Amino acid sequence: MRARAVVVVVLLLLAGCSGGGGDEGAVTLRFQSLAWQEESVRANKELVREWNATHEHVKVEYVQGSWSAVHDQLLTSFEGGEAPDIIHDASDDLADFAYGGYLADLTGLLPARLEEDIPRRSWETTTFGDGVYGVPFLQEPRVLVANATWLRRSGVRIPTPGHPWSWAEFRRITGQLSGGGRYGVAWPLKEPVSATLNLSLSAGGRLFHRGADGKVTVRFEAGDEVVPRTIHDQAGIDRSASPTTLGSGGSDTLPGFFGGRYAMVPLGFSYRQQIVQQAPEGFEWQVLPAPAGADGLAQGVSPQTLSVAEDSPHKKEAVAFVDFLLRPKNMVRLALGDWMLPTGTRALADPALHTAKDDWATGTALAAHLRPAPARSVRGYAEWKDKVATPAFQEYYSGAIGLGELRERLEKDGNLVLARYQR
Repeated sequence: MRARAVVVVVLLLLAGCSGGGGDEGAVTLRFQSLAWQEESVRANKELVREWNATHEHVKVEYVQGSWSAVHDQLLTSFEGGEAPDIIHDASDDLADFAYGGYLADLTGLLPARLEEDIPRRSWETTTFGDGVYGVPFLQEPRVLVANATWLRRSGVRIPTPGHPWSWAEFRRITGQLSGGGRYGVAWPLKEPVSATLNLSLSAGGRLFHRGADGKVTVRFEAGDEVVPRTIHDQAGIDRSASPTTLGSGGSDTLPGFFGGRYAMVPLGFSYRQQIVQQAPEGFEWQVLPAPAGADGLAQGVSPQTLSVAEDSPHKKEAVAFVDFLLRPKNMVRLALGDWMLPTGTRALADPALHTAKDDWATGTALAAHLRPAPARSVRGYAEWKDKVATPAFQEYYSGAIGLGELRERLEKDGNLVLARYQR
């Protein structure tokens, strides 16, 4: 009787191991995506279905994440041993995870096709020390979205990527466009740090300086002053920038923009989707390049990235899925879904991204000028940003403190924070 029971148990175990015929030995990868726009979510889910339909032994499970909570959520999942295999994030969020050993070094795992297709400057955004901890795949420049009718009637020179405004010219023109309760520009600076630092690259600003010992210090120099001083003077001296939008997010400025209160709003390139959806009938808008400085149209970006968890037991399979997701045609689909630019050179050359419709061509003309964000490899940046830089910039832009105090707080208080991460 006992022997018969053992046989039954063994048969049940064998049946359980069979996994249902075609799924025998199948690997399941969890892919956490931060896509949130309807078109983007649809594109990601379609690509997951296409992969699953053609890969019998490696299945991908789509997991929906959120940009607003991703850092803390990932940290909790890493420490709890429950991280997804494939992780969607942004390059400026990777440093602490990479140095902390939570992300896999992709060196030697990436296919040559993918390595060669994405420019070196983009790979720099996900390189920490000697390792590569993510694949940069989508990026967006900051641009000026303008009321085309207002600009045309004003007679001001319309900038192009080949002949942009300088920061001084931009300030002068916003003054010309202002008056009667209307403003030449509305700066949405609820999160002022990344916008200020990334745009400052055009004027030669770097802010973070790495010494021979590898340690980073903050120095607020002449090139770093140009952009914040322009914004400060537009809002506080010229009255050409709306003071009420300095604490707003980008979406918050759109009703006033559509209502004719602001001639221009500096926004990320992907905001075009919201504008297309929300603009009133007959409203004419256009995309203009951000102003140029001593370093031309250069600006910093933190590309969206795909990483693999260090704890994943299926790193090769995860990288194979990333490679599939980022084939040129698929990368174009993801870019169109997010209204952003692909990093891959073959995808960027696709005619769909060079149309006059919705000003795609203006954005793609800026791609060659995009550089790694200054803060991408700075350990302790998140704390520096939250505790030091954000309140300092907010107070400076509101007129509560001057440029000297801004410099002192960014440098003195900021270096105390960074020093704790570099002992």
